[in-house]
Amino acid sequence: MTFRTDAIAQDWPRLAGYLEAQGRRLAPDTPPRRFASGFANFNYLLEVDGTPCVLRRPPPGPLPPGAHDMVREYRVLSRLWREFPLAPRAFHLCEDDSVLGAPFFLMEYRPGIVIGAELPPALAGRAGHAARIAGDLLDALAGLHRVEPAAVGLDTLGRPKGFLARQVAGWSKRAHLACDGQPGDPVRRIVAWLEAHIEPERAVALVHNDFKLDNVILDPERFTPVAVVDWDMCTRGCPLYDLAILLSYWTEPDDPPVMHALRQMPSAAPGFPSRAEILDGYARRSGIDTGNFRFYRVLSVFRLAIVFRQLFNLYRRGTRTSPEFARFGGVADGLLDLALSIIDRRRD
Repeated sequence: MTFRTDAIAQDWPRLAGYLEAQGRRLAPDTPPRRFASGFANFNYLLEVDGTPCVLRRPPPGPLPPGAHDMVREYRVLSRLWREFPLAPRAFHLCEDDSVLGAPFFLMEYRPGIVIGAELPPALAGRAGHAARIAGDLLDALAGLHRVEPAAVGLDTLGRPKGFLARQVAGWSKRAHLACDGQPGDPVRRIVAWLEAHIEPERAVALVHNDFKLDNVILDPERFTPVAVVDWDMCTRGCPLYDLAILLSYWTEPDDPPVMHALRQMPSAAPGFPSRAEILDGYARRSGIDTGNFRFYRVLSVFRLAIVFRQLFNLYRRGTRTSPEFARFGGVADGLLDLALSIIDRRRD
């Protein structure tokens, strides 16, 4: 894993005092370091009671509704590891904003590497490894969806009944807010189509809600999964929505430019299966009927467009200054066009 050199400072002395009052000790000679990956929540490597661990907290500034929920994420990660070993175990939650300005929690540290837009040099051009990584992703996703929520005390998490209708309504509302109350014609057309084509829910499972390659930590030598992270939106709902979110990031070589501009996953590289092959592979592993998947595709691409619009708004309002955020407005517009092309059957 890599670390940022421009990390936003936290009040580490205040954290040390808080932890001391809880009977824990923050190592005074090991400065916390912020992990480089991710656009949203902040993750720091620090040492508590002589053991490396991760402190996770939301970003500063106004937060989108329902996102960056540290209390929800702690609830999930303090339990899920018992049945899903790829979930790191969370062991301490602080809801007192006066400590670091927002709720945060501590969880175990799983060292490894994170693959983002490009394969590491050791894997470049090795089609067999790419295919295996894709298979491991599917195994992990199907494995999560097989967990019985009651077995880990998460049978009251979320409201699975009406899950897909709420996703449509929720992302429509977020789109309205992200567009400053003036969504354009593409947003209105997509929302109208989604509202008219909501699929019946075929299964209920624990869903991660942002499952993709850079939310999976890999062993640096074998490139096999050692952890799945970023659980702040986990809930009970339709597992096909989780699959659709993964496929919304899954770029193919002949995709339109906006998919390559995402720079989220290296799935256009040789050896990675197509989206259709991923869909079939998930169906075989899960036993869930994936027929009539177009609704899920449109919803997940629309969701991703609004996420990028929200990120661009952080840049526009000065909350984030990275030049990377400046291009996200164009990415959002391109994804809206892609969603319309899927509706019109010009793209899959």
